Amino acid sequence: MDVIFASGNAGKVSEMQQLLAPVGLQLKSLKDFGLSGAEETATTFVENALIKARAAAHSAQLPAIADDSGLVVRALNGEPGVYSARYAGEDGNDAANNTKLLAQLSNQEDRRAYFFCCLVFLQHPNDPTPKIAFGRWHGEILQQPQGDGGFGYDPLFYVADQRITAAEMNSTLKNQLSHRGQACQALLTQLQNQI
Repeated sequence: MDVIFASGNAGKVSEMQQLLAPVGLQLKSLKDFGLSGAEETATTFVENALIKARAAAHSAQLPAIADDSGLVVRALNGEPGVYSARYAGEDGNDAANNTKLLAQLSNQEDRRAYFFCCLVFLQHPNDPTPKIAFGRWHGEILQQPQGDGGFGYDPLFYVADQRITAAEMNSTLKNQLSHRGQACQALLTQLQNQI
């Protein structure tokens, strides 16, 4: 079944395709349709995921999956949260976001954080019963980046039980442990009888 994944982020699209392959979903990205993402105007991951899924389903006339995810840092009262991708500003990038995060944490001893993911599946734009799944991946923020894999905050996100950052993990391990991997497993359970 073809499904539009409401993202233009190549890293997310690749991860999601691997994670959803077991149920035969063929993900198309926003870029495949020449679409840009919906404006994320909400203050929660759930609301933003719903906004993105509805817009993508409407534009592509396909079932849609949307992800809203981000980094939640305890010492920063939950920042960057829903603003993770644009923490350093609308024109920011991974490097700028990581630099800002390190600056914000420069005087903090508590470096605990978690990645949070909300996935939403809609059969059509007006689906009144969206499937919603969550994942949470705990770690801590290092003082400097380690590793060159992954994307986003991965080089700063240290996973103590693995003794490496998310950027140092191979994709198989990351997909098993990550917030997105957890949310995908929860979503797959809900979709088993639908596809």
